[in-house]
Amino acid sequence: MCGIAGMLTTTPGEAPDGDAVRRMCDAMVHRGPDDHGFLRSGPCALGHRRLSIIDLRPEGAQPMTNEDDSIAVVVNGEIYNIQELRRDLESKGHRFKSRSDSEVLVHLYEERGVDFLDHLRGMFALALWDGPRRRLILARDRFGKKPLFYHAGPDGLLFASELGALAESNRFERRPNIDAIDAFLCLQYVPSPWTAYEGVRKLPAGSRLVCENGRIGEPERYFELRFDRPIQGSLPELTERLHAQIDEAVRVRMVSDVPLGAFLSGGVDSSLIVAMMAQHSAKPVKTFAVGFTSKDFSELPYAQMVAERYGTDHHEIVVQPDMASVIPEFVRHYGEPFADSSALPTWYLCEYTRTGVTVALSGDGGDEAFSGYRRYSHSRTARALRQLPRPIPSVLAKAIGGIPIPAAQQVRDFGRRLMEPEHVRFLGLAAHIPHEDRLALYSRAMRDRFAVDPVARRFGELYAASTATDPVNRLLDLDIQTYLTDDILTKVDIASMAHSLEVRCPLVDQDLMVFAASLPGEVKLRGLTTKLILREVAKPLLPEKILKRPKQGFGLPVDRWMREELAPMSRDVLLDRTARERGLFEPSAVHALLRQHQRGEPRGDQIWALMMLELWYREFIDR
Repeated sequence: MCGIAGMLTTTPGEAPDGDAVRRMCDAMVHRGPDDHGFLRSGPCALGHRRLSIIDLRPEGAQPMTNEDDSIAVVVNGEIYNIQELRRDLESKGHRFKSRSDSEVLVHLYEERGVDFLDHLRGMFALALWDGPRRRLILARDRFGKKPLFYHAGPDGLLFASELGALAESNRFERRPNIDAIDAFLCLQYVPSPWTAYEGVRKLPAGSRLVCENGRIGEPERYFELRFDRPIQGSLPELTERLHAQIDEAVRVRMVSDVPLGAFLSGGVDSSLIVAMMAQHSAKPVKTFAVGFTSKDFSELPYAQMVAERYGTDHHEIVVQPDMASVIPEFVRHYGEPFADSSALPTWYLCEYTRTGVTVALSGDGGDEAFSGYRRYSHSRTARALRQLPRPIPSVLAKAIGGIPIPAAQQVRDFGRRLMEPEHVRFLGLAAHIPHEDRLALYSRAMRDRFAVDPVARRFGELYAASTATDPVNRLLDLDIQTYLTDDILTKVDIASMAHSLEVRCPLVDQDLMVFAASLPGEVKLRGLTTKLILREVAKPLLPEKILKRPKQGFGLPVDRWMREELAPMSRDVLLDRTARERGLFEPSAVHALLRQHQRGEPRGDQIWALMMLELWYREFIDR
């Protein structure tokens, strides 16, 4: 696990700016505190920060080259099928100087060309330079577990593992991307391929970008998760096959030359991972949990239940977040606006886990692969109501949407969206500031610009292009392409790497995800039971209380904070002259939002998102 950066010049005879590459790497010391490397070859410069996980010797340092140094690679991540690839390459005459997975990539490229990515099983973002062909390849793993940002300008290409590091190159103007800001306010994250800066892009998951002979290419997909290849079988048969898939995904992620452990929240996903780790480990698995003084947001009793069952070496900490100190650091590390409040407990969990291990396994991905969120069952309910004889659906929509109780906001939203198209209704369930609420906050210029919701348009395009043949899987496909990559995996990558911790996600294993996509929606969501087949796998392994408890999530009491502890900070940040003069929002509308929340109408998530946006402006644009 590392940080990578680099530059490719496209002006003939011009050398790459090595100082800019070094600045980008220096900004990512937290991603790789153990070592650093730099290589310049013709028009290309590659930089690397190393967190040593496999092959701790100096021979494993990057950039890694082939025998004659004509091909070089820097990679962030882990490749789990590296031994099989290495044996095959050795049988073909390739010789190795280290045990590093990065060296295997160089030889695999020599053997397979640009299609070498098809043979990798793991999480990675990489840059490979082929000197003789003057070819640079940037690539990202199939589900975007590892990030990669780039800027293509008139004098060449810049790239880095973090957006903040890319900005440290000082080779592009930091102009805010207003379209990305609108999408952020809707979703609480900036969706790929946008970033918060104009002219800077995220390389999409499962994509590569090839630059050759001074020409910068366009991203192209080398992998697409398909839902139109169903498999047949009874629920017990499919459960047995899924058990084997998860068990294998856990096993291959337990290879490490440094201490390894697991996150344990007490939910089904992380508990299942710990249970399977225990079956593969001769020693007690090290498990880590974080709780909060607000018991409504603490899952520690459930984590303890699993830890006792499997005799883990369990560690837990109860924290009272020091918001004044952590928020500025949080904003700096994410590099663009990010408002998922669960990122804060994830931050504390990673910080605490790093005191005991260097690698941790997590349960992320289970909800998106197997239908774990309430919005999936809400969508099923809406589909059932819409199938009632007319005019019953529209009458119900009007009645539910008009419920006059302030605390019933989510119920009212459900009613108001009942008659909308599926993807629009689903976006409404997932949105933190829906389109109509954004318009109410925006200045006149912003209202004119976003009169038609571009996020809904994008969701509609993805929904229509889905290969899924049933409505449950179509929504899972939509979430995997958006929420999983740009929120969940981004949250974990930044929070973990900020503390030099590698996190591996067995439930986002590519073979497992392909298998999950082949399962019919009815074995994932049955009635109102979410993650049906995953619960069947876990049934013999976990206590019944874990299996039957409702999903709690990993959030924080944002509504209370914004009404109490953070109320002064939110007013200071959102109502001062600096914020008012940006031209994004009507000051009176922001005032009204704050008053609504103080009166008891829950608007904490929306206020939190506005704060994260304004603090990002001050950290990265104003400076």
